[in-house]
Amino acid sequence: MLETNQVQTNPIDKTKLSAEHNIQVLSRITLTLEDTSINYNISSTTKDFDILAVRPTSEKTLQHACTSMDVDIISLDLSVRLPFYLKHSTLGSATSRGLFLEICYSSSLSDSTARRQLLSNASNLVRASRGRGIIISSEARSAMGLRGPYDLINLATFWGLSQERGRDTIAENARKVVVTATTRRGIHKGVLKITQQPEAKVQKRPAPDGASEQHPTMGMSKKKLKQMKKLQGQ
Repeated sequence: MLETNQVQTNPIDKTKLSAEHNIQVLSRITLTLEDTSINYNISSTTKDFDILAVRPTSEKTLQHACTSMDVDIISLDLSVRLPFYLKHSTLGSATSRGLFLEICYSSSLSDSTARRQLLSNASNLVRASRGRGIIISSEARSAMGLRGPYDLINLATFWGLSQERGRDTIAENARKVVVTATTRRGIHKGVLKITQQPEAKVQKRPAPDGASEQHPTMGMSKKKLKQMKKLQGQ
């Protein structure tokens, strides 16, 4: 996690990690937002990392991230008391734009105070977001801080999510993060280019040798010719 407005480059050579076991390794950067006036060089960071996440520290930075920033994940430190109230209007703006809200659990495994704060804050997050666009991550620094998928689904039910939506937080929603991040990198703001095909030209069939081109009225009876002239004169 980085707290700077400088351009960041990925220190990990991903080509050396995935070649042997045919595993795709994705890189992520998380920027801590402390002031809305700071330029965090989001556009410059896009090319070096697969997934962009931000961690707001105030209500203003949360509002700015939810409504304006072109990122993939909004991550909140829910193991401490939040200095602002989570509102549906704010979080709803993020989920409607395709951003995802992240809950990290590892810091609460060994601290009872952090565990109580996580339960309270995560429940408020589920309430304010209507349970939409949530992913669960570990933020673990060692394997001891990881939990299995069924443990996480059960944990999500304590926060107010159903079993189905709890499963989505570690499966379907996580997949959507990768898909939208790939789209963001490949197509700027999802712009589609529509090209109009030229109209097909109708080629006139050449007349046979020795034959002259026929006039459109040839072969018509005198009665039909009179009717056509009468209509043209009207």
